[in-house]
Amino acid sequence: MAERVWTVKDALEWTCEYLGRKDDEHPRRSAEWLLSSATGLSRVELYAYHDRPLSPDERACYRTLVAKRAEGMPLQYATGEMPFRHLVVHVEPGVFIPRPETEVLVDVALEHLSGSAEPTVVDLCTGSGCVALSIATEYPGARVWAVELGEVAFRTACRNALHAGAEDRVQVVYGDLFDPLPAELLGNVDFIVSNPPYIPSSDLPDLPSEVLGFEPQEALDGGPDGLDVFRRIAAGADAWLREDGGIAIELDSGRVADAAALLEECGYMGVTVHKDLTGRDRIVYARKGRAMQR
Repeated sequence: MAERVWTVKDALEWTCEYLGRKDDEHPRRSAEWLLSSATGLSRVELYAYHDRPLSPDERACYRTLVAKRAEGMPLQYATGEMPFRHLVVHVEPGVFIPRPETEVLVDVALEHLSGSAEPTVVDLCTGSGCVALSIATEYPGARVWAVELGEVAFRTACRNALHAGAEDRVQVVYGDLFDPLPAELLGNVDFIVSNPPYIPSSDLPDLPSEVLGFEPQEALDGGPDGLDVFRRIAAGADAWLREDGGIAIELDSGRVADAAALLEECGYMGVTVHKDLTGRDRIVYARKGRAMQR
């Protein structure tokens, strides 16, 4: 008997029903994303070419992706990619998945850098490298140092820099916060940006299972109040920033006000809070204060 021919429409309908039984909250979206990855078709093309048969290789790839999603794996890990601003970055288990709200962090950095010829930027806790790469590609004069402590994330950031053609402008270094930066950057950094671990430890059990079960905990856990890594960055940044250099850090919406107060206590100037795409306080920004000059 001849093997059944599966069309795009057949695959979508079967997967929607199957993932729905597996408690996927958005089975249609999952099916579209996975089938787009397996076939190379956009979501619009999936419906424009709904009667297109799947090749044997496409079917095999799609079955593998659907099985991963049925086990609860995030779509981004199943397909290995995540869109971020104008980029598509590679992600895999062990690498924090970029969120849309982090795109605002890039906007804050670009606004501060406006008018600078060849600014030096440091991205701490770079993860996939999405923020560092966005700054480097959207502000061509910028030179970015991307720092990452997780081994898988470090390798992934290097891979993404190469794929984006930005390896000459983004230097990915392995280590803890400021430790791996070269001494010549002391007092010469124009901007420090970071999306550090910021979920309060007590809130971790309440995270969705596909986050808690798959994403690296070290990229999530910000300590008792979510500000452990933030405090280290705020305390160390002034030594690296040049006069009037800036800093922007993404944080838990419930801790941004506390972070802003801490920056003011440390002597930073122009402390402001920026909202994310959902209207929640998300990013704290400040400039190096004159009282902090050495």
